[in-house]
Amino acid sequence: MSLDLKNKKYFDGEVSHGFVSLYTGKTIVMIANGLLGLFLPIFLYNLFGMNFQYAIVYFGAGYLLYGLLVAFGARFLNRFGFRKALRFSVALGALFYAIFYFMDKDTLAYLIPLSILVVVLYRLLYWLPFHVDFAKFTDKKNRGRQLSAIMATRMAIGIIIPLVAGFIISRFGFDVIFLMAIIIYLISGIPYLTIPRTEEKFSWGYFETWKRFFSKERRSSVYAFMADGAEGVVGFLVWPIFIFQLLDGNYFQVGAVSTFIIAITVALQLITGKYIDGKIQKEKVMRFGSILYSLGWVVKIFIATTFQIFIAGTYHNLMRIFLRTPFDAITYEMAADNGHYVDEFTVLHEMAINFGRVLMVVLIIFISMFFAVQWTFALAAGAALLLNLLKTKDGMILPRAGM
Repeated sequence: MSLDLKNKKYFDGEVSHGFVSLYTGKTIVMIANGLLGLFLPIFLYNLFGMNFQYAIVYFGAGYLLYGLLVAFGARFLNRFGFRKALRFSVALGALFYAIFYFMDKDTLAYLIPLSILVVVLYRLLYWLPFHVDFAKFTDKKNRGRQLSAIMATRMAIGIIIPLVAGFIISRFGFDVIFLMAIIIYLISGIPYLTIPRTEEKFSWGYFETWKRFFSKERRSSVYAFMADGAEGVVGFLVWPIFIFQLLDGNYFQVGAVSTFIIAITVALQLITGKYIDGKIQKEKVMRFGSILYSLGWVVKIFIATTFQIFIAGTYHNLMRIFLRTPFDAITYEMAADNGHYVDEFTVLHEMAINFGRVLMVVLIIFISMFFAVQWTFALAAGAALLLNLLKTKDGMILPRAGM
């Protein structure tokens, strides 16, 4: 996607150099992840002998381990440095896909645990610096636009990448895709060489972090972030496997349907970001979007044909814009409002996201033992509504007397 990051016609004034570096690196990462984002759950589903529960447990283990270790990771970053961590994460992302390149049924027993360890280390080094830097390098008058720029770029990449990936997997298998992802991931490190340094220090101990996590004053935001993680798991894990089953294992059709769905939504994403930064209240847009987005999950339960996948998927993507753009904008505004407590806020956010994912994984496994996998979409519908618990003025704002 071609996007002029200095374009004052879209942004309200110029954006920071830090955001440009962050955006560029993130875009390249999204290309690498886009090659396998839709197909990695399917790859594992096939590798585990079409065992849906095993595939879900694999991802759940990674979410649980990351959620438990993120506070330790933040303490480590105090010494290692945020900028250095962001750069080093690139090598771990490439290594993660390299492990999958060598993975088969014979190597499964030891490469699966290794891949979980590597992806957890990657998340520890990538997500905390990324979220902190994004909050630091964006400004309130442009944050919705800047978020929409990233989201629209992801969608633009999604227009062609799933189709290309589906074609390559159909013709040449997964090995070629893994090699491409490795190379692209390594290239993503180039923009991070120019990213400015941010001076942040995580000041809490491990057990103090848990105390803050369970505090009453932050309960509403924690629940909202847990719901966000829970809903995302269904979209990332269950939906691709469901449409793969529905399309009788045709990789190209899976990619093509995803491409056509995403192509329709890019322009609306940019328009939404512009108005989110305007006079429209973010929470009102989020409330409206969550209801309509939740209905999309309910509709998906009853999908039975390729045409229905396209119609329901297109509607769902459109409604997702009205939910995600204000939700993410509010989240980063809360992070930025925390000043030098932005990393503490981010740790609590990451913990909540991943424990929400773990909870949903447990529920998915339980429901799939007795019902068809699409009935887990009802859980995602409920989680989408709970995102409304996030409020602009909330107890997640951390700097105060005695802290």
